[in-house]
Amino acid sequence: MLRYPAILEPDTNDTILVSFPDFPEAHTFGNDETEALARAADLLEDVLTDYIESHREIPPPSKARKRDRLVTLPSLTPQL
Repeated sequence: MLRYPAILEPDTNDTILVSFPDFPEAHTFGNDETEALARAADLLEDVLTDYIESHREIPPPSKARKRDRLVTLPSLTPQL
């Protein structure tokens, strides 16, 4: 099971921003941490699908730091 680290940071408009160190182009947000992490899982699945369709190499998950949250791919995601 792939688990990628995500960085959650408060934004100036009271939302939570999410970014992925392994996918610098991937950003999302949520009104709270729960929503931000749910959107992050959806985004991660979309990003990996795009990498596969574009024949781009998928980076392995980097080591999570203390402040990172791990985002796991949904269980119905095709095996990579």
